[in-house]
Amino acid sequence: MDYANMLGDSFAYAKNAIVGKWKQYLLFLIATLLLTIPLLGYCLKVFRGEKPAPDVDGWGTLIVDGIKYAIISIIWAIPCILIAFFVIGAGVSAYVMNPAALMEIIGGVLIGIVVLLVVAIITGLLATIGIIRFARTGSMGEAFNFSAILGTIGKIGWASYIIAMIVITVVELIFFGVIECLNFIISPYLGLILEFLLMAPLTLLMSRYLCQVYDSADSM
Repeated sequence: MDYANMLGDSFAYAKNAIVGKWKQYLLFLIATLLLTIPLLGYCLKVFRGEKPAPDVDGWGTLIVDGIKYAIISIIWAIPCILIAFFVIGAGVSAYVMNPAALMEIIGGVLIGIVVLLVVAIITGLLATIGIIRFARTGSMGEAFNFSAILGTIGKIGWASYIIAMIVITVVELIFFGVIECLNFIISPYLGLILEFLLMAPLTLLMSRYLCQVYDSADSM
């Protein structure tokens, strides 16, 4: 898998969707303002493999698709939510019952956090493919078709898929890291403004990248 080429293609995809198209960029900003729901709906268009980047239109469909995207994401997050509640609840209860055992409680909570991170990584890997399957099929049930999801990842190759996800995660961390540095060095307002202005291009870049990762299953 050529990660550098995929990133280059994704950057060009996002650039071509915005540069020189100020009206479309304005629509992206509006979509970002609306709790990003229409932007999520637009991501599904990208996941379907539409190239070049499609126009920002059909707002009713974008909103409905965005809501479906959010619902699927929340369902996939349920295991993490339950574990987080259990870890926090168990820790608080143990401390109330025996404050003297603070260090043991902290140790237990840390173990719970490690378990939470592992589950979050696994569900994140599965959910990404599931959401793209939903985009391709239009069926929310396909977003949770474990056998098909595992089959797709198997075709991509687990190692290649995990590396691909690490690469895009690093890109995202660099983006937000730069924003946080600007917040600290110059002004928190500048960081917030830049984050708002660049959220749509970053989302397009990431969506196009993940689309290519998914499609690599057919070329293996």
